[in-house]
Amino acid sequence: QVQLVESGGGLVQAGDSLRLSCAASGRTFDDYAMGWFRQAPGKEREFVASITWSGRSTNYADSVQGRFLISRDNAKNTAYLQMNSLKVEDTAVYYCASGAPTMASQLSYPWAYDAWGQGTQVTVSS
Repeated sequence: QVQLVESGGGLVQAGDSLRLSCAASGRTFDDYAMGWFRQAPGKEREFVASITWSGRSTNYADSVQGRFLISRDNAKNTAYLQMNSLKVEDTAVYYCASGAPTMASQLSYPWAYDAWGQGTQVTVSS
């Protein structure tokens, strides 16, 4: 049974950085793409970033482009989300997800993933 466990969230000030980690187990990690989504109170879950199984292709939401960096270490079965220049509007619960859609272009959609972590809270204060 696949399990994804996020860590690294916390309370920071605007302009600070955080690195989230997502440790995977239960299936072959590098057979699957990884994604990060977030959900703020009262809002729908939204795409943040994705990375293909090889790590060669990444994609970002416009709102985080240039500030966030997704990466993966297949030897450690772990994906990361480096978040720099954090803004108050980045406050949300962040979820990692694993999936193998037909096309990489589908990785911005929650339905492309079949496994999700429990989420980690990121709070950015002004």
